[in-house]
Amino acid sequence: MSEEAAPPNQPEGYTPPKVWKWDSANGGRFANINRPIAGATKDLELPSGEHPFQLYSMATPNGVKVTMMFEELLAMGHKGAEYDAYLINIGSGDQFGSGFVDINPNSKIPALLDRSGDTPVRVFESGSILLHLAEKFDALIPKDPAKRTECLNWLFWQMGSAPYLGGGFGHFYAYAPFKIEYCIDRFSMEVKRQLDVLDRHLADNEYMAGDEYSIADIAIWPWYGALMLGLVYDAAEFLDTASYKNMMRWTKQIGEREAAKRGKMVNRAWGELHEQLIERHDASDFELRTQDKLSG
Repeated sequence: MSEEAAPPNQPEGYTPPKVWKWDSANGGRFANINRPIAGATKDLELPSGEHPFQLYSMATPNGVKVTMMFEELLAMGHKGAEYDAYLINIGSGDQFGSGFVDINPNSKIPALLDRSGDTPVRVFESGSILLHLAEKFDALIPKDPAKRTECLNWLFWQMGSAPYLGGGFGHFYAYAPFKIEYCIDRFSMEVKRQLDVLDRHLADNEYMAGDEYSIADIAIWPWYGALMLGLVYDAAEFLDTASYKNMMRWTKQIGEREAAKRGKMVNRAWGELHEQLIERHDASDFELRTQDKLSG
C-alpha cells in the first residue's frame, strides 16, 4: 500500500482547514436538522392541555426517561403528577419552533413546562427534569444522604456517558453515510467499557443506588437497557451484550414494570400501532391502545 492510499474501509485523508465552514449538505441522515447555530427557525406555538405538567417530547431514550418518571409517580399515587405529552417530531424540525425554543433554547427533547406553582417553570435536559420531579414529589430518590449521593452519582454518570453511546457509537455504527473502522472501533471500545462498569456495579446491587429503585435507574434504562436488547442501533450481537449477565438481569427486571411499559409508548410514532401513543392526556389513553391490540 502506498503512503497516499487510504486503508480499507476508510475515507480518503482529510486535512482540516484553518477555519471550519458549514457544508449543509454534508450531514448524512440528519443533514436536514443539524446546524451550527441555535435559535428558532420558524414561528410555531406549542399546544397546551389542562394538567399541571406539559411535556414536549419524543420517545427516544431521553424522552422515555421522563415519561417513565411520570408514569412511576402516578403509579405511586401522586395525582399531582398528571401530565399532557405532545409529540415533537425532531425529524421534521419541530424542536426549532419558537414555542419549543422558549422552553429549551438548546432545541433538544424533552422539554417540560411545570405549571404546578404560581409561576410556570421551564425545565430542560432529561436529567434536570428527573431531579426536578423527584424533589417536587419527594419520590424515587433516596432519603438517606449517602444513598442519595450514590443515586446522583449514577444520574450524572448517565448524562455524561450516553453521548458516547448515541452521538458516538450509534452515529458511526448505524447512521454515518459510510463506515469508518477507526470511529466504530473507538466508540465500541468505550461503550463496552461502560457496559462493564454497569455490570460490575450491578453484581452487588439490585438497582443503581442499591436496593432502592430511583431516578438513576430511570435515566440509564432507556439507553443501556434498550442497547442490551438490541432495540437501539440493532447492535446487541455486535457488542455481545448477552455476556453482561448482571446488566441483562437488571434490564429485564425494569422492563417488567408497568410504568416502564407505558412510558415507552408515550410520544412514540413508529413501530406497531398498539405500541404507539402519539399524545398522552389521561391514563385511559393506554387502555384504548390495549383494546386496539386485543381487537387487532
